[in-house]
Amino acid sequence: MTRTEHDFLGQRLLPQEARYGIHTLRARENFPLLGRPCHPELLKALGAVKLAAWRTNAALGYVFDPAVIGAVSQACGELMEGALLEDLAVDALQGGAGSSTNLAVNEVLTNRALELLGQPHGHYETVSPSDHLNLHQSTNDTFPTALRVAAIRGLKEVERQVLGLQEAFQTKERAFAHIVKVGRTEMQDAVLTTLGREMGAYAEALNRDRWRLAKCEERLRVVNLGGTAIGTGLAAPRDYIFRVVDELREITGLGLARAENLVEATQNADVFVEVSGLLKALATTLLKISGDLRLLSSGPEAGLGELKLPPRQAGSSIMPGKVNPVIPEAVTQAAILVMAHDQALSVAVSLGSLELNPFLPLVAHSLLESFDLSARACAILRTHCVEDLEADEARCRRHVENGTAAATALLPLLGYEALCALVVRAQEQGLGLKDQGLHEGLFTEAQFAELTSPEAVNRLGMRR
Repeated sequence: MTRTEHDFLGQRLLPQEARYGIHTLRARENFPLLGRPCHPELLKALGAVKLAAWRTNAALGYVFDPAVIGAVSQACGELMEGALLEDLAVDALQGGAGSSTNLAVNEVLTNRALELLGQPHGHYETVSPSDHLNLHQSTNDTFPTALRVAAIRGLKEVERQVLGLQEAFQTKERAFAHIVKVGRTEMQDAVLTTLGREMGAYAEALNRDRWRLAKCEERLRVVNLGGTAIGTGLAAPRDYIFRVVDELREITGLGLARAENLVEATQNADVFVEVSGLLKALATTLLKISGDLRLLSSGPEAGLGELKLPPRQAGSSIMPGKVNPVIPEAVTQAAILVMAHDQALSVAVSLGSLELNPFLPLVAHSLLESFDLSARACAILRTHCVEDLEADEARCRRHVENGTAAATALLPLLGYEALCALVVRAQEQGLGLKDQGLHEGLFTEAQFAELTSPEAVNRLGMRR
């Protein structure tokens, strides 16, 4: 069973049961690139945009058949909820600034509405992809508007996951506050700190990332819906332009606003570079934290071994008992890919030409993938690693007593030159700094304990 559809290029046969149409068919043939469809949140957001346009047109009397109004509204609502996605299998990378995706959504929603009306697919005299589903719209205002809606939703999920990870590190900050350890700079022993302070520093960095992401949402709220073609509102009536964003705001529950300069908002996509850059900043934080967790848990016998990561899986097919830091390693790879997406997105935005950016499909793919990667990386780092993180207190204490980092803590008692000499003698005798000093009677056990206590090493500056 087939049906025939046509466009100005000619006619094509389609399966009768297919909800997609001729434009979708051509797009599938033209763009076998990524092998993946557009991001589901982008498609669901397009369902919301189409519903807003449809409701506005119905309220203003541009469509008036109650049965058609109800069927199209239901179809749009179903797409918003994640149905119909399997019918929208157009590659995420496509030419035409997203036109293929917009046309595909129009066709699928049309044929779903026809199903609800008891009409066969392709019976476009009743419901039309162009005259109904695309009424008073163009790809150039619907696609970027949907991308902003999807981006805001992705942003909120990343914020939620960053907060969860931040709180997990704050919990460890309190749990490890009493554990004194060697602080290191340039991979060398430096001064004493606490394991709690290290965890607290991670939490603060994540808090800064979360704050930055929250602030950038206000730029994403400004949309160009109604500014068809190049932003002039060509073929869209003024009453529709002034109302459609209000309708979208009500549907999505997001604080959306129409851009004051629709031409500028259609032409430029720099806001997506800003948001992607903040995701890249978060990626650098995750990369740094993951590297630290790997290093601090190294060994366990022949490395630093100050942290114990929860074992997640066997680490080798040949080395018995080996357990690898697989969660920090996975998060590291996700962070690197976010950075790569940021580079691709930045180039795509910079290649926008004159009144439109034709590379918004790549922008959409890169940005929404980065949201997913960032949120999931934070989630697994929290649930699979940080929440069950343990400290090897005995190992930390041995490092403190045997290493040179404790020398700085003894400065108020012995002075710099005397401590330098003590460090040399301890190394010559093969003893730890503490044992050598006790052996020479330079300080007592109680003095060493007080000067290397959590309170002392966390104190701001030295007592006079």
